[in-house]
Amino acid sequence: MESELASEQVQIERKLFSFDLRENPRGRFLRITEDVSGRRDTIIIPATGLEQVREILERMIGKNRESAVSEAD
Repeated sequence: MESELASEQVQIERKLFSFDLRENPRGRFLRITEDVSGRRDTIIIPATGLEQVREILERMIGKNRESAVSEAD
């Protein structure tokens, strides 16, 4: 049986992203669901990998900022 620990949603363009921190007997995990016009795709990240995912996201955000600045020049 799963229990929900936290939940947030964000609308980005025509996509709705749901972030659900959950727990079951096997441990904690983050479920990320993308909903586009009723079509859903989900990924599940074990809590033990959240820091690694955060680090990757930070690097990608930095690369995106760098390329946006260089395109503006």
